[in-house]
Amino acid sequence: MDYIPYNIVLCRYGELALKGKNRKRFENQLKDNMRHKLAGLDIKVYSDRGRMYIRSKDREPFTPEQVDGISVRLKKVFGLVSFSFGLHSEPTMEAIEATIREHFPSFLKKYEGQTDIPYRMKARRGDKRFPLISRDIEIHFAEVLLSEYPQLKLDLSNPELLVSLEVRTEHAIICLDRIQSYGGLPSGSSSRALVLLSGGIDSPVAAWQMMSRGTRLDFLTFHSYPYTPIELLPKVAELTRVLNKYQIPGKLYACNLAEAQKVIRDTCEEKYRTILYRRLMFRISERLALMKDLEALVTGESLGQVASQTMRNLHAINRSTDMLVLRPLLGMDKDFAVKIARDIETFEISNIECADSCTVFMPDSPITNSPLHFIEREEEKLDNDALIDMCFQTVSQVDLATGDETLITEIEEPEKKTK
Repeated sequence: MDYIPYNIVLCRYGELALKGKNRKRFENQLKDNMRHKLAGLDIKVYSDRGRMYIRSKDREPFTPEQVDGISVRLKKVFGLVSFSFGLHSEPTMEAIEATIREHFPSFLKKYEGQTDIPYRMKARRGDKRFPLISRDIEIHFAEVLLSEYPQLKLDLSNPELLVSLEVRTEHAIICLDRIQSYGGLPSGSSSRALVLLSGGIDSPVAAWQMMSRGTRLDFLTFHSYPYTPIELLPKVAELTRVLNKYQIPGKLYACNLAEAQKVIRDTCEEKYRTILYRRLMFRISERLALMKDLEALVTGESLGQVASQTMRNLHAINRSTDMLVLRPLLGMDKDFAVKIARDIETFEISNIECADSCTVFMPDSPITNSPLHFIEREEEKLDNDALIDMCFQTVSQVDLATGDETLITEIEEPEKKTK
């Protein structure tokens, strides 16, 4: 296809427009995230009355490299519904028509040799002083283009070639393609949280779902080395790298649960082991989250999927912490979770065989409906505070570039919030 000298990107958002008096805060967060994501491309991000725009800093057309970079990176910015590369024009009918006539042959290059190309223009008049209403603009260009390009066929319901036109007071923008993004809320517009990230399919999808609601995340994975392979950490580090593409990057921590699991194995009734492991994980996660000033825990649990995720077992696990626990996949079908995992490019990584902590010393017949008082009776045999302290001594930060651990002797305190 011929090079089209796009010189502006029109960015659309949906849910943010409903935020009332808080709207400006969400818009500013979205702009900050876009600037962070597009760093190094020599572009400018700015907003104007319900729209955001991107242009090169020198106001020249984007280079092919800038077009490719913007296309790939903007798809991963939550808060955007879609975006389109466009051509800037003066907001007059004569200037708009001249721009369309100049570049329309390039628009048609990818349809070369095709007849009956379904075509439509969708015009939006933002300046009520413009002499034609939106419908009349569309009719005008249908008459012009259909007469000059007989290979076009008007199709208002399912066009293959959709030309979008926005007319505003300061400018008009002509766009050809609309690239879909994920919508949602901008990363950082909600409180921060800690994800219990395993190497499986579900917890990365749960993390992605929470990011789509504006939550910035750090990550904690549990391993049981030497009973789980050391390859687990590089695998989870790779999952974290993929997920961090959707947010300002968060940190990955690791905790070795093996010694505490041996104590539970040797002290408590076998069928309760998995629930006891999970309650210990939640207490360790809560301590780390509080130290890092994070306000919730996130898990990939889905109701009824495995023995530990029945309603009664989830209740028993929940009662181990006072912290809010978010389970975005609770009612999600497994096939849908797999579909999302494929789309966000975590599925292939998650599918690499690698045992995690929950499989260590697994009971032959795990209980599916644990009365809470039975679990608490088993925990009376344990010194939970000592187990948490023992595990917390193993907490390390994982180097996301290599998957290697750096032992943390003292978790850094979070920065104090300013009013």
